[in-house]
This record gives sequence, C-alpha cells and structure tokens, in this order.
Amino acid sequence: MNTFLLSVVIPVFNEEKNIDPLFKRLLPIIQKYNYEIIFVDDGSNDDTSKEIKIQAKNNNCIKLITFLRNFGHQMALTCAYTYAKGDCILSLDSDLQDPPEIIPEMIEKWKDGKQVVYAKRKKRNVDGFFKKKTACLFYKFINMLSDTPIPKDVGDYRLLDKKVVFFLNKLPEHSRFLRGLVSWGGFSTDYVTFEREKRHSGETHYTFSKMLNFALEGITSFSIKPLRLAIFFGFTTGLIGFLGIIYAIIGKFFYSQNFIVGWTGLFVGIMFIGGVQLITIGIIGEYIGKIYKEIQNRPKYLIKEKMHI
Repeated sequence: MNTFLLSVVIPVFNEEKNIDPLFKRLLPIIQKYNYEIIFVDDGSNDDTSKEIKIQAKNNNCIKLITFLRNFGHQMALTCAYTYAKGDCILSLDSDLQDPPEIIPEMIEKWKDGKQVVYAKRKKRNVDGFFKKKTACLFYKFINMLSDTPIPKDVGDYRLLDKKVVFFLNKLPEHSRFLRGLVSWGGFSTDYVTFEREKRHSGETHYTFSKMLNFALEGITSFSIKPLRLAIFFGFTTGLIGFLGIIYAIIGKFFYSQNFIVGWTGLFVGIMFIGGVQLITIGIIGEYIGKIYKEIQNRPKYLIKEKMHI
C-alpha cells in the first residue's frame, strides 16, 4: 500500500503559462499516492504565483512559498527541501522538459532501497547543437576538476529519501551546488532514463552566462584543483622566463651580430605573463568571494508569502 508521503518540490520563475499544463500531467500520476506539492516562486514578475493559488484554493496538498526577490534555482530548491515533509522528495522543473510520467518508476526504485534516484537523459534531440555541446563540455570539465564525481546527463530531476534531504538541510554552506552535494554524500544510487522533451512554453532561463557561473560554482565548491593549476601556470611562466633570460644572454654574448632586439618579444612576454597573473588572481578571488559570503552569514533566501505551509 502507498502509505508513504511523496513531496514534489518545484522551483518556478516566470512560468505562468506552464503551471496549468503541469498540473494536468502531474496530478493524475501522483493522485494514487499521499502527496504534497511545494512550489517555490523565485521572485517571478508575472502571474506565476496567481496561477498556483488558483489551483491551491481547492487542494490543500498544493503549497506555495514566494520569495521577496530572485535568489536562484538552487536556493529555491534548498527552501523547498527545508519545508518538505515527505518520506521521499522529488524535485521537478515546471517547463515539462522532464516528463512526470516516469515518477512511478522512480518511486519503485526508492522502494527497493535506493536513497537517490536520478532521472537520466537518454537523448537530448530537442536541444540545439550549442546546448548539447556546452552540456557535454560542462560535465567533462567539472568532473576533470572536481574531487566529487558528478553524474553525467542528470539535472535536478531526482528523487531523494528523507534521510538524504535531512543531510542536505544540515549542511551549513551558503554556496549550494546541490548536484554535487547529493553526489558527495555517497548514498545508494540508481537511474531512470528518459527522452528529454521540448519546453512547453516560454524561453529557458539558463543562458550561457548562467551556465558558466553554474559550472564555476560547482568546481569551486568541490575542488581546490584550480588553485593548484594557478601554481602550475606560475611555475610554467617562471620557467619560460628563465629560459628567455638564458636565450638573451647567449644571443648577446655569442651571436651579437645576428641577434635582433625588438619590442615584439617583450610585448608578447608581458601579455602572456599578465594574462596568467589575471587568471590566477581571478581563481583566488573566486575562492575569497566564497569565504566572504560564508562569513557574512546572511539568510539564504527571504520569504514574502506562504500558502498551506
């Protein structure tokens, strides 16, 4: 018997046109379970919250938390995990690219004892060439530098046991890269594969700049390898500079007639060393920025309104 409580947590940002289609596909699937649906409106400036409230008027299992402003997808998920009461907690986006029809299969794997069940993309035919290539590079790059392996072709569509969510809620850091934190815990894991669908309505909120920031957040949250790379670059440029000194001395004293002195080599050398220095300073600055945020210890998010919570 389905005596457990299923929590479905859904971060939303400017998704008013996707709310009604989401309910039409999601509710028939989860109605056979004891469930709650927790929406976290991440500072939308359209009628997203209004559309959710229309549905919630007649269903106390539909709950809403509204942020004062936009705090980001990971903070919205963090908030939802804090308020979720389920025995298993499933996170889902509202754009219907990740089909809710595989939820029963994910629940069955959880019943078999798996604490983390990922929804893994089998095909990404709906994504453009640039999106697919950048996603592939993202996983290769982050797994090359991160000390914690991040599963490939999985997003935030996953089902977690309540023990995993309790563990996530206890973690104190403000920089939340949840894909890495879930993987870092080392919980028993399984996968359900699916074919990614087209976004139902609207434009994706993950621009290239946001994806780049997301990758940097993940790398610097789980590895100090970039700092070690900075040391490597420093030694490399130092060695090149030392070899340049030897070359200049030999040329000056032994091949003075054919030795050409010009500004080109000096310009290239300064630009190369300057570039390495700026990269190194940027890497160090990224880690210092994280320390700064942790020391400030400000709230992860600010709640404007709650409904049925």
